Amino acid sequence: MAIPLSQIVFIEEQAAGIGKSAKIVVHLHPAPSNKEPGPFQSSKNSYIRLSFKEHGQIEFYRRLSEEMTQRRWETVPVSQSLQTNKGPQPGRVRAVGIVGIERKLEEKRKETDKNISEAFEDLSKLMIKAKEMVELSKSIANKIKEKQGDVTEDETIRFKSYLLSMGIANPVTRETYGSGTQYHMQLAKQLAGILQAPLEERGGIMSLTEVYCLVNRARGMELLSPEDLVNACKMLEALKLPIRLRVFDSGVMVIELQTHKEEEMVASALETVSERGSLTSEEFAKLVGMSVLLAKERLLLAEKMGHLCRDDSVEGLRFYPNLFMTQN
Repeated sequence: MAIPLSQIVFIEEQAAGIGKSAKIVVHLHPAPSNKEPGPFQSSKNSYIRLSFKEHGQIEFYRRLSEEMTQRRWETVPVSQSLQTNKGPQPGRVRAVGIVGIERKLEEKRKETDKNISEAFEDLSKLMIKAKEMVELSKSIANKIKEKQGDVTEDETIRFKSYLLSMGIANPVTRETYGSGTQYHMQLAKQLAGILQAPLEERGGIMSLTEVYCLVNRARGMELLSPEDLVNACKMLEALKLPIRLRVFDSGVMVIELQTHKEEEMVASALETVSERGSLTSEEFAKLVGMSVLLAKERLLLAEKMGHLCRDDSVEGLRFYPNLFMTQN
């Protein structure tokens, strides 16, 4: 049974009731005199109601509404469209009504499942490649150790920079050193090796959050937990390594070089604020090229030492030079 779309006046949804399912009411024009024979020759009603047992109602209503809005049947002769529908199409199964919608939804679900499976396959291939790159970096590192006399210092530095760009050559893991103090000690030594250059580039100090992201990006598959990172950093100073963990009064944790001097840091902050008259932590961070978190800690430290004073208002926290310390 088929109804030409040109016969539809409008459609509406009928809400479900107690013991009744939701329906779509299709209001029709009066039947033309030359209509094809159907189950009934005439009817006292000018509409039909479509009932849906399980699902498909919303999708059917949306698609039918789109067709009614576009009115594509007006651009195709009725006789041609009827002839097209009547003619058998070998190799194609017509999907009509609710069954057709359910079939399309099922096809869409299968396609989604297929895409998800392919995505996970690609992820697995990427993980395999990452392991291969780590093995390659290990092999290069071992060759450098074996041929220490044949390879110049410049070539060694260049090789190490290539290895760092690929990741840590041989990351310290629990499988190698266990889960106790020995593991954290070895991890601390490795952190000192990979963080010294980035710290020098960033002015000698980095927040622990930045360190966590940098280290895990370099470790590749062997990700480090925040707890292990903190425990390893607590051992840096005891092992007399070139970097150390510092905790500010606010609780913010940073990693800094042992050569990083607090007095120079405060003097630099005072000079910058004095040149500008006053600065917020955001403005100071933009000027010196560091994170807002570290910029605020530096300003607070300068305030604690008496070089700066604050104006805490509805406009935010702003720091000024402490004139009581500089003027009589």
